[in-house]
Amino acid sequence: MKSTGYSGKWLLLALPLLYLTLFYFYPLIKICLISFFPNGTWEPEKLHSLFSTSIYLKIIWFTTWQALLSTLLTLIFALPGAYIFARYNFFGKNLLQAVMTIPFVLPTVVTAAAFRALLGNNGLLNSWLVTAFDLAAPPIRIDQTFYFFVLAHIFYNYTLVLRIVGNFWAGLDPHLKSAATMLGASPTKTFFRITLPLLLPAIGSATLLIFIFCFTSFGVILILGGPGNSTIEVEIYRQAVQLFNLPMAATLSLIQICINFFLMWLHARLGKNSTIGFFGDSAQETATRTKTTLQKTIVAINLLFMILLLLSPLLALVIRSFSGKNGPTFAYYLALFTTQTRSVFSVPPISAVINSVGFGIGAMIISVGLGLLASTYLASKKGRHTTMWDAIIMLPLATSAVTLGFGYIITLNTPPLNLRDSLALVPIAHSLVAFPFVVRCILPSLRQIPDNLREAALLLGAPPLKIWQKVDIPIIKKAVATGGVFAFSISMGEFGASTFVTRPHTATIPVAIFRFLGQPGDLNYGQAMAMSTILMLVTSTAFWLIGRLDTPRPEKDIV
Repeated sequence: MKSTGYSGKWLLLALPLLYLTLFYFYPLIKICLISFFPNGTWEPEKLHSLFSTSIYLKIIWFTTWQALLSTLLTLIFALPGAYIFARYNFFGKNLLQAVMTIPFVLPTVVTAAAFRALLGNNGLLNSWLVTAFDLAAPPIRIDQTFYFFVLAHIFYNYTLVLRIVGNFWAGLDPHLKSAATMLGASPTKTFFRITLPLLLPAIGSATLLIFIFCFTSFGVILILGGPGNSTIEVEIYRQAVQLFNLPMAATLSLIQICINFFLMWLHARLGKNSTIGFFGDSAQETATRTKTTLQKTIVAINLLFMILLLLSPLLALVIRSFSGKNGPTFAYYLALFTTQTRSVFSVPPISAVINSVGFGIGAMIISVGLGLLASTYLASKKGRHTTMWDAIIMLPLATSAVTLGFGYIITLNTPPLNLRDSLALVPIAHSLVAFPFVVRCILPSLRQIPDNLREAALLLGAPPLKIWQKVDIPIIKKAVATGGVFAFSISMGEFGASTFVTRPHTATIPVAIFRFLGQPGDLNYGQAMAMSTILMLVTSTAFWLIGRLDTPRPEKDIV
């Protein structure tokens, strides 16, 4: 960092790059080599169907346009919510903001169970409507349709807009709006001439991320979309697991990675000179209490929509976890502490909760350590290569979990990386997913630190390490805490990689839920709902704590 007076900052990136090389690039390259050169020679005939039929082109096109539509609808519905969280204070705001984060960290199997519990053919809403109006058939029939998983995509990604755009919006200088008003500009003109141009980087960042997440969506489409709605990610799973056509699966993965790398590069360029982050600091002091009837109506309508979209599926899970054949019951929760006959577990299912917490702590420690190093490097560099390194760090988010899962099985089974049966592999896999999110939390805060603070400390004789400890860390400690909680929550809800790297006695909560849902019987389904509720409780508590950190503290502003 030039301002700190020492070179060699590239060493900060060495450990994160070594970690990515061992646990991301190496497995990915290995599985591609085994797929394309199974006997040491190139076998192109296995990829003939990719170019000889239009099936895969249709899959790529469907993947693209469903992601575009999901992104557009998410922005339309979520931007008003970002506005009210940025500009208004109301009772329960921090708690509601924490609860709104839960959908983003829930595993796909929980989301699918939640939507089916609410809107499925035998869901709560259909059951109530059939009973209330004496109907012969459920009136809402969207199960296994395109509309069902698009609704789930909005459910998932609403939080991204709420946090990224809402926090950025809250941080805009309110004096700009006041100055425009004093010069005679109408509220509409002020919004389109001042506010909207300033918001475009944040909106663009959220748009790219939502598109990437919808483009790589797997579990939601697999479970809710049905066999007629296949995306690239679903087709990778089908080719690898069902047909065991690894060359085709690897090719589709590479196509997906190339597209997403370009999008990650755009996202990195967009945020290189800005303070846009996932869960950055929000300028809560710019928010005001609702005063007029119009303001109260706007807030009430948006909160009602949020509750219907985001909270009703979660509430359906909770209700179902306490609903037995004969009425309310705690039986499903009590069953988690025992090993039932013909159970899918050889140990009490509650052990999955203990496993998840332990793996979550391990993944959090790894992710925060790597995230601090990588963020410090990226914030200290202003050259043209910074964007490329930023995009490379984000690459794990753009890669099929199925492909990486097979890569771990194939590559991490011989010394010196014989980790296939090691407990360490689970937090390693989880940290690979969480690490990019931690960087997105810490990096904007580091970029906000004025260079003159470090220069002043340097002139006073402080060594570089002391400057980092006394200047950087106190300013970014809240961002680090946010990244740590986010990494822990991501690990708690991670499903794709866990299905490959966990064992029967080391199952995590998402894997346990998936196994319960795959077994017939009311007890198994009820236990899945109970474990989903436990997972929601843990993640909501973590993000409620982050909401408490967002509470403004007067007279402690950093000058």
